[in-house]
Amino acid sequence: MAAPDTSTPPRFGTGRRKPRTLRQHIARRLLVLVPASLLAVVVMKMGWLEQAADRLQFDKLAWFDNTKLVEHLRVTVTHDGLTDVPSRCLVPVLIGDDPPNATRVDFMSKGTKGCPAKPGSFEKLFTIKVDRADRILYTDAGSPGQFRLLSR
Repeated sequence: MAAPDTSTPPRFGTGRRKPRTLRQHIARRLLVLVPASLLAVVVMKMGWLEQAADRLQFDKLAWFDNTKLVEHLRVTVTHDGLTDVPSRCLVPVLIGDDPPNATRVDFMSKGTKGCPAKPGSFEKLFTIKVDRADRILYTDAGSPGQFRLLSR
């Protein structure tokens, strides 16, 4: 039995092509990774990722779960342009003594580092009325006290 020949380095390429060099390997990886990373950043900054997650997770039963409802409203408020305040600076407050078919959610702007409100203050921006049974949203943004249908 003959011993294997260890004097020639193993070839990783297959077929008739020459094997890739390390430089070619790195260049091909970067050619894929850099545009993919930039696309991921753009999708995140535009809010498309939050909207897609909201569409997948918010179903008919989620209207009766306060946590899911508040997250859905946060995405809806920022997507529909009801406020210029970033979503991390919005504080939704559920009014606890409302009936289930007319739940009110007050949206406040908190004044912390990186938020436009005065430091240490909470400013009321607007109110959203939620009809959970019919899955309808009303808002008084821009006209306090006068509620109008919030488009979906």
